[in-house]
Parts: sequence; structure tokens; C-alpha cells
Amino acid sequence: MLRGNYAATVDDKGRLKIPSNFRRRIEAKYGSEIFITSLTGDSVWIYPLKEWENIEQRLAVLPAMDAAKRAFLYRANYYGQQTEFDAQGRILIPAILRRTAEILGEVSVIGQLHFLEVWDALKFQTHLQNNPFTAEHEAALSRFI
Repeated sequence: MLRGNYAATVDDKGRLKIPSNFRRRIEAKYGSEIFITSLTGDSVWIYPLKEWENIEQRLAVLPAMDAAKRAFLYRANYYGQQTEFDAQGRILIPAILRRTAEILGEVSVIGQLHFLEVWDALKFQTHLQNNPFTAEHEAALSRFI
């Protein structure tokens, strides 16, 4: 499981050094291949490739013309790129995703159980303030937690 929040930096070349705790967990369970994507362009999703392939397998059972499947794949593949960690544990964030997510400099790398989500650090603080955890969220999750 990928959990927690770690500060990191995206350099001028668009490379992100994955925090070592996350990198160790990913490499131990999945290896070094990953898929980088987004659906909205607001943040960067970093999936171990095997986790992304699980999503693709579930999507593959839907009809090719399913509107939700097509919308999902259009966005995921538009922003997406398969890559792997370099020797220093860095990945290159695709240029289009760096622009739309406004990712450069200080970022928050947040564990989302099976993938990582990367936000511009200040933009994420605003996102948290604008999207509070509500009683409705608590009620919905109380069935599972």
C-alpha cells in the first residue's frame, strides 16, 4: 500500500525524484515500470504498470463503443506515458501534464493506496480547503471502515 504525503521537487527538465519510501515499496512489489497519467490534468497519477494493467483488463470487458470507457481512455492516454525509474529514482513527467497540472518546483506526492498522486504543493492546499471532508463522506465510508 502506498500511503502518506512526501514533499518533493520537479526540476527544470520535468523530472520528479520519487520519495524513497514510495520507490522502495513500488520496486519491491511491482518493479520499476510505471504509467503516468491524469483524467483532469489537475494532478499527476503515477501507477505501477501492473496496477494500470489491472485497470485496463477491467476496461477491456466493456464494449469498444461504451461512452464512459472511451472518455476515460481518451483522457488517460492523452495525458499518459509509460516509463520507468531512472538510476536515481526519477521519472519524467510528460510536458503536457506538467503544463496543465502546473507542476514545477515543490510538489506533494500523496499515496493513494495503489498509485501516487502528485500536486503542485500550493494548489493542493487550495484543493483541500475547497473540498472539505463532509458528514456525507463520513457516512458513505462508514460502511467500509
